[in-house]
Amino acid sequence: MSTKDAIIKKLREAFAPESLDVADESHLHEGHAGHRPGGETHFRVYIVSPAFKGKSRIERHRMINAALAGELAGSVHALAIKAEAPGEAS
Repeated sequence: MSTKDAIIKKLREAFAPESLDVADESHLHEGHAGHRPGGETHFRVYIVSPAFKGKSRIERHRMINAALAGELAGSVHALAIKAEAPGEAS
């Protein structure tokens, strides 16, 4: 299973999102810290879930970081997050 697929699976299981988009942006970071040949090091996550209702931006990020702790401790160098509750989506 690819790192992207693992991220998607874990976020779906943890947050039952209404909307989820995970993009591998590793190609944008060639030559920068943490980049490895083959990518799967830098990701951008956009997620809308009822689990985030009433939570601050920092609480939401901590929830996602906890769900992806294994990936963040291993192959993922950077994770950009936009997490919203339903009705907040921009």
